[in-house]
Amino acid sequence: MYCAIHLMFSGRAARVSASVARVPWPEMEPSPDPYRGYEPVHPRSGFRDLLRKIFAPIIALVGLAAKFGFVFFKFFALFVAVGGYALLWGWQFAVGLVGLILVHEMGHYIEAKRLGLSPSLPMFIPFFGAFVAFRNTDPWRHARVALAGPLLGGVGAAGALLIGEATDSRVLQALAYTGFLLNLINMIPVGILDGGAIWRSTRLLWHGGGRNKAYVIGTATAAVAVLLVVGMVAAHVPQNRL
Repeated sequence: MYCAIHLMFSGRAARVSASVARVPWPEMEPSPDPYRGYEPVHPRSGFRDLLRKIFAPIIALVGLAAKFGFVFFKFFALFVAVGGYALLWGWQFAVGLVGLILVHEMGHYIEAKRLGLSPSLPMFIPFFGAFVAFRNTDPWRHARVALAGPLLGGVGAAGALLIGEATDSRVLQALAYTGFLLNLINMIPVGILDGGAIWRSTRLLWHGGGRNKAYVIGTATAAVAVLLVVGMVAAHVPQNRL
């Protein structure tokens, strides 16, 4: 009997096993990758980050330039000029020097604007100065625009001298002396200096039938130059006062 019962259960177990074997098992989905999206703390290569750090400010500046146009470059050059001069003489003197150069250039700008010559804003070139572009005109008006720069520049230097004397500021006195000197150098009648433009315009007036205007420009130029020399003497600080 044991054998019969054993065979009966053995047969049933075999049939159950066979039926189970015929049932299809569901396919198992792969477990999600636990490292998907993982960013290492230290990247494998720092070269890409280095390029990003270098070019990101450049791209930002290009974007600003595209948005705000050429005015951006003018004021950006002004700040570069301040930084460059600050490396040589300190930030206080650098700011004052750029300010005096700006006053000089505003002399050109104001006179050209008054004469209807459509001047541009002053454009700074670090370590070389600045310039104002304006529409080409006749020698009479060109000479007046050229002379207006040293004239207003001398006024700016005189203002720095007066404030420096009132506050006993050696920095302002040094700036005043430098301002008088630079404006005087700018009146040398050579090349691209203001003096060169004045000289060329005066010659054209003299040989072109405008001798009276040439006399006026020559006299005004000499008077401005003398005043600049007087300003240099007044702003000079003897070594025993330093």
